[in-house]
Formats: sequence, structure tokens, C-alpha cells
Amino acid sequence: MKIRSVKLREAHKAANGGTSSFCSILWDLQALHLVTASSSDSSIAIHDPLLPSSPPRILRHHRDGVTALALSPNSTCLASGSIDHSVKLYRFPGGEFQTNITRFTLPIRAVAFNKSGSMLAAAGDDEGIKLINTIDGSIARVLKGHKGPVTGVAFDPNGEYLASIDSIGTVIYWELQSGRTLFTLKGIAPNIGSDTSIMNVLSWSPDGETLAVPGLKNDVVMYDRDTAEKVFSLRGDHVQPICFMSWSPNGKYMATSSLDKQVLIWDVDRRQDIDRQKFDDRICCMAWKPIGNALAVIDDMGKYGVWESIVPSSMKSPTEDIPNLRSKNSNGLLLFDEDEQEASMSGSLSDLGEESHGESELPCRKRLRKQSVFDEYQDEGLHDELNLLPKAEPEKKAYRVHKENSHKAKDGQRSMISTSRTKMQEAFQPGSTPLQHGRRCFLCYNMLGSITTVKQEDYSHIEIDFHDTSRGPRVPPMTDHYGFTVASLNENGCVFANSCKGDKNMSTLMYRPFSSWAINSEWYMRFEGEEVKVVALGTPWVAAVTSLNFVRIFTEGGLQKHILSLDGPVVTAAGFKDELAVVTHVSDCLPSNEQMLEFRVFKISNGTQPFQGRLPLTPGSHLTWFGFSEEGQLSSYDSKGVLRVFTCQYGGSWLPLFSASKEKKSDENYWVVGLNSSKLFCIVCKNPDTCPQVLPKPVLTLLNLSFPLASSDLGEAALENEFLMNNMHLSQIQEKVEAMISKGLDATLLDDEAFDIEAAQDRCILRLIASCCNGDKLVRATELVKLLSVEKSVKGAIQLATALKLPSLAERFNSILEERLHNKTDHAREISLPSSKNDLSAKADVAFSKYLTASGRSEVLDTTIPTSSVRLSAPLFTKKAKLSEEDKLGKQKADQNQTAHMEDNKEANNSDMKNAGQVNSLRDVKKTQNQNLSDPFSKASNNHEEGKKVAEVPQVQSQRPSNPFLKTSSNQEEVKKVGEVTGAQSQRPANPFLKSTIK
Repeated sequence: MKIRSVKLREAHKAANGGTSSFCSILWDLQALHLVTASSSDSSIAIHDPLLPSSPPRILRHHRDGVTALALSPNSTCLASGSIDHSVKLYRFPGGEFQTNITRFTLPIRAVAFNKSGSMLAAAGDDEGIKLINTIDGSIARVLKGHKGPVTGVAFDPNGEYLASIDSIGTVIYWELQSGRTLFTLKGIAPNIGSDTSIMNVLSWSPDGETLAVPGLKNDVVMYDRDTAEKVFSLRGDHVQPICFMSWSPNGKYMATSSLDKQVLIWDVDRRQDIDRQKFDDRICCMAWKPIGNALAVIDDMGKYGVWESIVPSSMKSPTEDIPNLRSKNSNGLLLFDEDEQEASMSGSLSDLGEESHGESELPCRKRLRKQSVFDEYQDEGLHDELNLLPKAEPEKKAYRVHKENSHKAKDGQRSMISTSRTKMQEAFQPGSTPLQHGRRCFLCYNMLGSITTVKQEDYSHIEIDFHDTSRGPRVPPMTDHYGFTVASLNENGCVFANSCKGDKNMSTLMYRPFSSWAINSEWYMRFEGEEVKVVALGTPWVAAVTSLNFVRIFTEGGLQKHILSLDGPVVTAAGFKDELAVVTHVSDCLPSNEQMLEFRVFKISNGTQPFQGRLPLTPGSHLTWFGFSEEGQLSSYDSKGVLRVFTCQYGGSWLPLFSASKEKKSDENYWVVGLNSSKLFCIVCKNPDTCPQVLPKPVLTLLNLSFPLASSDLGEAALENEFLMNNMHLSQIQEKVEAMISKGLDATLLDDEAFDIEAAQDRCILRLIASCCNGDKLVRATELVKLLSVEKSVKGAIQLATALKLPSLAERFNSILEERLHNKTDHAREISLPSSKNDLSAKADVAFSKYLTASGRSEVLDTTIPTSSVRLSAPLFTKKAKLSEEDKLGKQKADQNQTAHMEDNKEANNSDMKNAGQVNSLRDVKKTQNQNLSDPFSKASNNHEEGKKVAEVPQVQSQRPSNPFLKTSSNQEEVKKVGEVTGAQSQRPANPFLKSTIK
């Protein structure tokens, strides 16, 4: 044996009585720091290896001994596990404490990061393994299958598997994507009993091909990554069981320590030791220096040191030809994909507490996988190392030969193979945040209020709050013994559900009304072997979408009313009044990693499905929020920050109304709460947070909705966006009007709203026309004029073109006006006067149009536009100055003469003459009464002379048009309304966006 001297320094005090402790040591990525810990010391020490005599930085946050350490791959985060049952995270190398990321019921024995650092595995004496999302602290999975304390965990470098070992010598292969047990290898490692100073450990080779496990013959046994078959072993001069092993960075060498206090250095390819060292105490942990030829060691007394020049200079350096695994991105859980950390964090919550007890091995299945999938991901470096593996078993040899041939056959296609495939998005509840043990989180947060929960050891505490206390009752807090994970809230009540639990794999649904005449009005439903994924509420129904792709619909009293089958796994769902919207997967993700989603809208009252179609997403994104606006418009929001609203236009389309990339700062994320017709309600989260904390109470931010317009040569993006928004609102109102008319309901209020939007749209169009005239976009100006709703708006556009000295454009505008009036007259002649109130109103409007054309008189105030100010801030609707009594009498006389002239030329029957006489008689009366009628869109001038002095934009008097949908008790009342309209000189405008309701 060679005599080597490695000087050890005390890092931690030995336990009382000089008993052994389990100590840990590790390097950071650049080998600038060494981190040590001991199970007999509650502190963590960060040493400077270049200045070993300088005092280390001490981290004191645990209350008991530290049993496990792990550094993230980029060395920015340090994790520690302790006998005090907690796992803590620190910033590295500063050592600032970040959070208690999780707690166990018994001491922790092992922690490990995955390749990307986004997932942390923690395990200990309570036999369960927690997979924790380091981004938000949520628990992705709990893996259970060991029968003894778990002492070692290790992620496969390729991101596909997790390996674990317990104190009784059992090794389990876990598949990260599903959380299932792939292989259970019982009794292949030593049984260490209850001695906590010794840990059974395991370690993946840097290329991920083999798993090293302590053997039963004082050796190290290598197992294949995909078949779990024994490949070879390293057996030398150790006379007692192996207690720790460590691979060199390139995987060519391995260091092993034993209970015999020896450390051996192995050439793995040749399977023989090349150096060794005898220590005074047992070495319980080792770490190869990532840069250089050295090995850090620490013994069970808390003394550490660095073994320099561990590999002879004549041999290959331990840091030379390190396997490059960049092309082997994680193939495990989607939510921890290293290329997209903002993927759905809530999708995996349904797996919380999921158990995998299967212990059967699946060699046939894994052999097929070995020959197909794994070969596709294999690179040249791995292929070369496979040729060096021993040919100990004939079966293994044949398998390796087949693997090589398969690899060569696919070598030409490697460039076409995607190395990472996105998993289908998991189900999530809109408005929820990931569950964290001991920290309050949102089960539901919407425009009405919030439901929060905080998980304790054996129960959860739930609180329900309303943003506006006047909208809902005060709901007392509740104690949750079911472990609810999803919830929904509306004005009538709240619904809760949990994941499958217990021996019967049972999921529970609970509905709690806020007010009821009956006692004990809340109710429960239980589903055996069926898990509730998403819940939704409407009026008056409760819906639950389950893992069997069932939509279960209940009444508010708990009656099971409908059970529907979906075409694919659910993603999310939302409810609004009588409508239930559900999103499901159509198929697996595309090769471009795009989610394939479909939405359906169900009408619960009549059992219909009015809408169904694909749900659009931004390429490379996933769905993060889904719901209804305050007006009932179906909406979605994806991870790229694009909000879409569903409309019936073009047979059912999604309109993009918001893009976060144009709004947010680089360090902000938007967590959507809801929206109305013009605003998006969200909570702004600072990177890297993607969801808000419950405390302090989140502050809602309102953002304007706007279309993602192209950069126009007109330079009026705000006006163009207003134009599109008005069009969309008019279309939505038209849908509602048609629906109400079909049901025989009064649509007066909606018609009022439509009129207001039409007036705003005319003002917007006039400003756009002015901009087009200034920019010489005359064709565009002509197109805009055709979209004006009111004839007097067209006249205003004519005067605008005249003032800007564009006579040819003014002539075109005039032709458009004449064509519109002519078309209205022809349309009126085609319609006889029925007894219907709607047709009577339309006939009166047409009659007055004839009167305007014949008389040639205009009610527009004669104004001019100063050429020095041709850009319009907003069109102003004006009214006439107060007329003298003589003017009023003369006007009445002219009206009577013109009416008589119109009646002589009519080709109508006696009924027509009678109705026309009623209209004109009422008009005469209304002419006198309307002399002081005010215009709601403009300011009145003090007198007629002052009005002529002020240069104003030619405007239109906007009066309330007749409502074609209003039902009245008699024809006489309808005629009176027609008289009011004609008296004010405002016909019901021909709206190019609002469909005519005259049959």
C-alpha cells in the first residue's frame, strides 16, 4: 500500500462522547467553495479551499444536526435537510436564507437536485420521497414504495428516472413522467440497520448509463439504466461494506470509501484500483473537484481535507472529455422542463400524495424502450464508452450488439429527432396557486372573492372572503379534514374537491351554499377510483370534471342531473350563469411542442351545446387561465401573455384583445383574475414568481384591452383600436338582441346601449377620416364614410372634405350620401305598411327621409373649419340656436305643405293615407315642442349669431332613434314615438355592424 498523507482539518465538532456522525461535503461548480455539514452540528460551513486557515462562513438556521446537502447545478441554490424534519433553501455562495421549502414528520436523510435545478427530491425516515418544485415550492409528487428509511436519492442525468435506496438495501427505479415504480431491486445493498452515521447511497454515472450501488460483497455493483440488470462490479481490497462512492466528472474514475477506513480510486473501464489511502476514521462523504485533479473528503468526526493529484499524471485527467448531455434535456415532468420554467405549475398538484406500490419488474417493456427511444437520444460519446463495457453475460452482449446496430441505423436520422417532447398539460383550476405545506395559498381567486387554505399536519384551515362585502355574506372559516385541492366560488355558494386518498382511492366533492331556507344544506359526493380534476359553478348548478373524462352536473341541492363523457382528458373548466365551458386535450402535443386543445360550451338549462371548437394558443405556450368576462364572454389567457375572447363572428372566432409583451416590463408576470368589456384585471408578479402570495393581500391592476395592431402608415393606433373595439361590442350586442328577440323578451336596454356605441363609433370614424385626409389616404377615407351610421355624419364628412379643399373627395362623399338615401327610399317602397309596430316605425323614418330630400332643407348648423386646425380631437354634436316665434310658424307651414306634396305622390291605399296623416299631424305638434330639445353629445350655443361666428366641425344632431324591438300597448303610442324621432330630424341609422331586425 502506498503511503499518502492527506491533512484533515476540523470543520464540525464531533458528537458527545466521540461517537460517529454522518458528515457531508460538496464543491460548487467553479471549485471556489467547499460546503460541509454534520449530523451532530446544526450549522453549515462554507469554506474557501484556497485559504483553508481562514474561518468559514457559518449558516445557522436548523435547530438540529444537518444530515444532507445539495447544490443546484449552476451553484446558485443550496439545499439542506436536517434531523429537525425541515428542508431549507439558501442563496449561494452568499448563504442568505430563502425558505423552508418543505417539512417531514421524521428526520431527513437525503436531498438532491435534478439536472436543471428546478426540482428537488427529499427523503428520510418516514419512507416517502417528495419531489418539490424549487420555483414556487409546490410538491409535485410524493413517491411511496420503500419499507425502510430512505437514505439516498439520485436523479438520472438524462432527466428520465429517479433512483432511491433505503437502509434495508432496497433500490427502486422511479419514472418521473408518471411517478410509477419501474423496478424494485430488493436486498441488493447492505442492511445498515438503525445506525444513522452510515448511509446507503447510490450514484448515476455522469453519462447516465449506469447506476452504482454498494454491493453485498464489499464491492460496488453497476446496474443498467433502462433494464436494471447487473452490468459489472468493482471488487478489490475493501474488507468491509462500501459506505460511499463518487464518480469523477468524466465518469472514467470512481472513489469508494468503506467501513474499513480505506478510500480506493478505481479505473472504471479496467475495473481495477489505481490508488488508495488509509485514514484514521471512516470517510463518510467524498466529492470530486469539478475543475482539477483532486478529491474532497470528510470523516465521521467532522474533519475534512482535499486529496490532491489523485489520478497519476500519466493517466487521463478526471475532468477530460466530460459527457455533454445538452442534447438530452429532461424527458420527465413538463412542469419542470428546463427550457420553459414558466410551464404550468398547478398541473401536477392533482398528483400530490400519489402512491406507487408496484414492485413488479418490467424487463420486456424496458428492453423495447432500450432498443427504440433510448437509441434515438444516444450520442457518440456514449457509444464509445459502451464499447468498453465488459462482456460478462451472453444476454447482455447480444443486447449491446443489437443496440450498436440500431444506433448506426438511426445515425443519419438523428438530426431530425426532437430530443425533448413536451408532455400534455395537466388539469388546473383557474385562479388557484400551488399548494405549499404551512403556507397560505389560493384555492380560488376571481372577480367576486377568494378562497384560501393553509395546510397543517392533519388538517387545513379554509377562509372565504369577498372583495366587496356588500355582494356576499360573511362566511365563517372552516376546518378541512379532506385536504381539498380545488375550489370555485360564485354569489350563491362554493364547491370543493380533493385528490384521490385512502385505500379506496376516494375523491370527495362538497358544495356549501351561502344561504338556504333548509338546515344542513351543504352536501357531499364521493367517487371511488375517480378523481375530481376541476370544479365549476353556475346558476343554479355545480359541475365536476373527473379523471375518467366525465362531466358530472349537479343541482344546487345535490341532485345528480347529468353525466357527460368528454373526448379527451380535461385541462380546465369555468361556469357563468347557465353556461359551462370545458377545455380538453384533442391529441398529444405536436412535434413543435404545441398543445392541442378543444373547448365546449354547454347550456345547462336546455341541455344543448351551442359552441365547440379548437382553442387557439400562442406557439410554444400552454393555457394558464380560462373563464368568462363580467359580460359573459368566454376568454382564455396563455403562458405567452395573450388574452383571447370568443365571438360569434365568422362562425365563431377568438379575438386577441391583449398581449403582455407590449405591456409588461421584463421583470413582470401577469396573473389573470378576470376582465370586463374594456379592462383586464390581473395581479402583477415580479420575476421569477408567476403567481401571487396570499399575504400581503394582492393588489389588482387594471390594464386596457387592445388589439395587437400592425404599425399603420396612418399613425393613429389608438383610433384604429377604438374602431375595432366598437365593432366587436356592436357584434356582441347584436347577438344578445337576437337571442332576446327569439325568446320574446324586451331588448330596449340593449338597443339603448347599441345606440350609444354607434354614436361613439361615428365620432371615431370622423376622426379617422380627418387623419386620412391629412395623410392623403383618400381611398381609405371613402371606405370609412361608408361605415358611418347617421346621414348627418356623412354630411359632416362632406363639409370636412370641402374645408380641406378636396372637392373630388367631397363629391364622392356626396354620392355615397345620395345613394344611401335612395336605397332607403326604394326599400321603403318595397315594404307595405303592416299593423306591426316595428314596420310602422320604419315607414315613418322613410317618410321623413323623403321630406328631407324634397325640401332640400338641412338642420345642420352652417359652420366652417379653419384650415389651420384640421385635425379633430372629437366630433361635436351641435343643436340649433333658439328660433324666433316667426321662424317656428314658418317652419310649421313649410312642413304642412311638404307633407301634402308627399301624400299626393304616394302610391298607397286608404290605410297608408291614414297612417301617414297620423305621422305628419304628430310631427307638426312635435316641431313646436322640440324647439328647446338639447343634444346629449354637444354644448348649446347661447344664440344663433354666436353660433355662426364660431368655426366648428360640421356635426350631426344625435337624437334617440326608434326602437324596433320595443313592445307597446297600442299603435297610437308607437306613432307618437315615430313623431318624436322625425320631429328631431334623426332617423334610425343604418348601422353597418348591427344586423337589421326588420323582417
